[in-house]
Amino acid sequence: MNLKSLSLCLALGLAAPLLVLAQQQKGPTFGPKGIQKGAPGDPDGAFRLLDSNRDGRVDKAEFGRIAEISPRFSGQRDGLDAIFQSLDKNGDKQLTLDEYRGVTALQLAGKRMLDDPTKKASTATAPTTTASNERAPTAEESRFFESKIRPVLADKCYKCHSAAEGSKVKGGLALDSREGTRKGGDSGPAVVPGNPRRSLLLDAIRYANKDLQMPPEKEGGKLPDTVIKDFEAWIAMGAPDPRAGGVVAKKDYDASKAKDHWAYQPPKKSPVPAVKNTSWPRGDVDRFVLAALESKGLAPVSDADKLTLVRRVYFDLIGLPPSFAEITAFVEDKSPEAFAKVVDKLLASPQFGERWGRHWLDVARYAESSGKDVNVAFPHAWRYRDYVIAAFNADKPYDRFVQEQIAGDLLPATDPRKSAEQIVATGFLAIGTKSMNEQNPRQFYLDVADEQIDTMSQAILGTTIACARCHDHKFDPIAQKDYYALAGIFTSTETRYGTAQGIQNRHATELVELPKGAAAPTLGRAMSADELQKSQKKLADYREQQRGMLGDMAKQKGKGPPTKQDNDPQRQLERLRLIAESGALDAKLKMYDESGQEKALAMGVRDLTASRATAMVGGLQRLGQGRFGGIRPPEFGAIGDASLYTRGDVDKPAEKVARAFPVALTHSTPPRIPAGASGRRELAQWLTDSNNPLTARVYVNRVWGWLFGRGLVDSPDNFGTTGAKPANPPLLDTLAVRFIENGWSTKKLIREIVLSRAYQLSGAFNETNHEADPDNALTWRASTRRLDAECIRDAMLAVSGALDLKPPVGSVVARAGDMPIGGPRLLGLGESQINAEDLHRSVYLPIVRDMVPDTLALFDFPEPSLVSGARETTSVPVQALYMMNSDFVRHRAEQLAQRVTGWKSATTPADAAAQFRERVNVAYWLVFTRPPNANEQQAAADFFTKFNSGPGRGSANSPALQVAAWTGFCRALMASAEFRYLN
Repeated sequence: MNLKSLSLCLALGLAAPLLVLAQQQKGPTFGPKGIQKGAPGDPDGAFRLLDSNRDGRVDKAEFGRIAEISPRFSGQRDGLDAIFQSLDKNGDKQLTLDEYRGVTALQLAGKRMLDDPTKKASTATAPTTTASNERAPTAEESRFFESKIRPVLADKCYKCHSAAEGSKVKGGLALDSREGTRKGGDSGPAVVPGNPRRSLLLDAIRYANKDLQMPPEKEGGKLPDTVIKDFEAWIAMGAPDPRAGGVVAKKDYDASKAKDHWAYQPPKKSPVPAVKNTSWPRGDVDRFVLAALESKGLAPVSDADKLTLVRRVYFDLIGLPPSFAEITAFVEDKSPEAFAKVVDKLLASPQFGERWGRHWLDVARYAESSGKDVNVAFPHAWRYRDYVIAAFNADKPYDRFVQEQIAGDLLPATDPRKSAEQIVATGFLAIGTKSMNEQNPRQFYLDVADEQIDTMSQAILGTTIACARCHDHKFDPIAQKDYYALAGIFTSTETRYGTAQGIQNRHATELVELPKGAAAPTLGRAMSADELQKSQKKLADYREQQRGMLGDMAKQKGKGPPTKQDNDPQRQLERLRLIAESGALDAKLKMYDESGQEKALAMGVRDLTASRATAMVGGLQRLGQGRFGGIRPPEFGAIGDASLYTRGDVDKPAEKVARAFPVALTHSTPPRIPAGASGRRELAQWLTDSNNPLTARVYVNRVWGWLFGRGLVDSPDNFGTTGAKPANPPLLDTLAVRFIENGWSTKKLIREIVLSRAYQLSGAFNETNHEADPDNALTWRASTRRLDAECIRDAMLAVSGALDLKPPVGSVVARAGDMPIGGPRLLGLGESQINAEDLHRSVYLPIVRDMVPDTLALFDFPEPSLVSGARETTSVPVQALYMMNSDFVRHRAEQLAQRVTGWKSATTPADAAAQFRERVNVAYWLVFTRPPNANEQQAAADFFTKFNSGPGRGSANSPALQVAAWTGFCRALMASAEFRYLN
């Protein structure tokens, strides 16, 4: 058996005795004295744990032990029986390992049966799914539907297939409800969840059947391939559809009722409640938590031990495990302020901004490419990433943080450095997805504005304003006029993302040059005087050739008869080549000043100006752009109000809508937008007004969720009427008001929460509490949480001693260029570069849309095209395979093994047996922040005995064999569930 096979056996078999047994060990030879702790089970070994008689089968009685091993399934015996029957494919009333793995397969297929086994088991293997027995979509699935599916249905389908349109639906097919799409029309089901091949809707939009083509040619014809792929992905994932109820009935829009929704009222501080158990609370947060529990007849569980607590707070605040010295200092500090000292140290650490900045980057849908049809690189996106990290480290007031991201270029600045910082902040509006090859300029600019509205409203307000692009919002008090009132602000703004003009990029833009006195970092590139001169001459030659090819077309400015087009294929290809190469060279030259030094450039936004608008609308900025992009439609060429587009159709502009802010969300006199201004500065003021009902609430809820694993509102990006209700409304509102009163300080908010007793609870199970509050919404215990992808990777680097804490300048994408990604003649940025071994923190890894590094993507990194306030957590086989087979993990295991075997301390024993025990001790402390117990020590000894005695091993004392053995041992520890989870 080779090392890889042995390691896999260790993870799936020996990991159980090695990592599960939790008996006490006396007197560890390494670590703070008296600290003992057991290890939780590893889900990778769950089958073997259930297989009590070791016959390689799990019968129904053994399967029922899940309820004992995992409190989550306590009291769900009927549901477990249903799951068992669903997994038992051959009906022999026993599960093989392959059948047991079907649980994960169901999750991969999007069924997530374990989320509610009593309801979903019966549908897990069904060929079709009805609307009535479907599971609720996850938050990310709902966002996918709302951003990519519903707008297309509303724009392209509802005219003929909506009951709300007031006339008979064509073909009996109503697509304006979940039930309608499942039921289908005269031809059969339009959508079969999980089965694209049987879904007639896909046949129709693919134009696969000449008798079934939608939308018809008269309504715009076949949808773009990217949209069709979205529908394919949606159906394959189970066609998640948050629309509830049957076919939509026609009804008048009534904003008044929805306006009374709790989230649209300004938050009010509640009196601190009285509690029965007055000795338990340590502060006001605890009093609100305890009052809610006592109102249900519940009580919190016991406090966490010091080792659990220190590991939890380190990962929560800086995303890294504590060192042994840090653990020892905390454990041995018996003062009442011991934990507060740790918290203050972590809040002051530069690693705090890297951890919490990444949280915001999820919300800001940060990525370094455009995504969509042509995935063009954004080589300057890294500046926004670094701005966010610095903002969290500096505890920039959240209201100012929001203002700078919306209108930093318009805010006063005290010096060039501050001005540059504020300009970079507006990258928030520039880094979104863009259809760079969109042929209709009006569609492109409206889509850019729509993406900005959607991101701003979900990220800051927790409201899906973009749902009102085609019609009044179906559930929230956002009228279509509200949407276009905001759209005018963004269409009056020029978004600069800085991509090179090319055949596949019709919408190249410039970047924003940062003030020269800002001392902004660059990648240190330069062009020699000779290279600069040659490049300038080459560009001039390109342009001269283009003039010759284009003839009078570029000079006519629309007057006189049109120039006859030359349709010779060779000439056309040469023309395309010239445009592509000249565009790339022009973009490259704009990166350097007249002396050949690299300019400090950034993505961002600017208000349109008269001179700029003239240049963008009145003619060709660069020869060839008339055919390949760069022309801004006249209605978007100057600051002004936007038209309301009927049903969101860019070819159906209606009346102008004055720029303003959503009426239902405005509780004080809004700022007036002056003539000649886009309105972004006023929007920033409106968003951060203390009377805004959502901004503080939404952010406080995000912070709570990032610390506890779920927010007080369990739909962090949707506070609307279809979102979740707050579990503890007085606590949420009081925290929001106090957050504003404390100067919008993130660090003060975090400090108050983590110093609460509620945060410091253990994960102990209580049956009474679980029956009343199975989701732990009231915070009666600490929920077990899996570390996110970055923490898992960073922890491996940290425990192996390989982590480079020095922040890099730029990114892999920054050094690659600004062309479309992939292909031999495009930007040479492939998977090998994306997945290259990098020892920096994971927040600095390249985030290219559709090419996220494997080490992040496998552990539920969020879709970087969408606002993501909470990450999904899945447990799938490929994660275990990655931990046991990837080169990255192998290298970390090798380094950890070297660190463990090379460990020396003042108490290191001389005899081999005692030295072995100390090394196992060291490995456990580094990986799990605890010592091994006696059974784990014995399991480790057994592993090494078996490893060393294997056939063909040679001498048990050979250095190579010892390195292999310790590497396998360390890899198994890192592959365990305990390493990846917080208690």
